[in-house]
Amino acid sequence: MKFKISYNSFFQINNYIANEIFKLLNGNLNGDKLLDLYCGVGTLGLSLKDNFNKIVGIEKIENAILNAKENAMSNGVSNAEFYAGDTAKILKDLEYDFDTIIVDPPRSGLNKETIDLIININPKIICYVSCDQITLSRDLKILLDNYYVSKINVLDMFPNTYHVETVVILENKSS
Repeated sequence: MKFKISYNSFFQINNYIANEIFKLLNGNLNGDKLLDLYCGVGTLGLSLKDNFNKIVGIEKIENAILNAKENAMSNGVSNAEFYAGDTAKILKDLEYDFDTIIVDPPRSGLNKETIDLIININPKIICYVSCDQITLSRDLKILLDNYYVSKINVLDMFPNTYHVETVVILENKSS
């Protein structure tokens, strides 16, 4: 797939690790409806176009959402829609029943309101992609009341530095 990236949009600059993340997601995530939170230009959700019937992405950076829509069109993905704005506000208005949610938040992690909304959606699977182990740990402490870690992968984002990307697959305890 090819992706357009504009000013102020986020994209993993280590292409090798980004590709490894795509492989991990493709090998572990499939279902009916996917919610991609903090979707940026749509790379994670769009990489799963063949694994889900519907993909919905949310991102606060409007330029990134414009790119995501263009990336969906240019890659022939017709089952995706994207929304620009505050994650929690948009989540409150969405009327989909998502079975899988990907979160790839900024270093600050998820806020309490968003975590509560995710738990209320009650997906079977949550995939948490993180570049900050401290906020990941903080958020997992809350999510682990309802979910268990089924897989965890740590990828060396920038060799010879402490920067890693962590991909955690959480499964609903009630499923």
